[in-house]
Amino acid sequence: MSLWWQQLMLVMLGGALGAAGRFWLGGAMLRHVGDSIPWGTLVANLGGAFAAGFIAIWLEGRGPQALYWRAFLIVGMLGALTTYSALMLECLLFTKSQRAGLMFGYLGGTLIGGLALVWLGARLATVLRG
Repeated sequence: MSLWWQQLMLVMLGGALGAAGRFWLGGAMLRHVGDSIPWGTLVANLGGAFAAGFIAIWLEGRGPQALYWRAFLIVGMLGALTTYSALMLECLLFTKSQRAGLMFGYLGGTLIGGLALVWLGARLATVLRG
């Protein structure tokens, strides 16, 4: 099997796990925190941003096997776990429900928090790698 097909299989497996994780997380956050804002999407996106930064740096210079881990973890799992399209749809729904102010806070918090956490994840991986 070629490298491309092997990576594709890993992306698909990781995607299935990430999607299942996203489904579980959304339900868990709804049950435990409520529906005032889409907590599941927020936690998935911010946690995914941190994990992507950490994993990307952690895998640097780790040889050919890093390609497989990137395919599985970043493209597959985190690609399915994080939900940019859901974020945009939820912003639209905020504006339709006359909650545009909350929408700007939610969008700004997601983007700024995600940027900060991807940086923090990369920094932590750099420190741990030595």
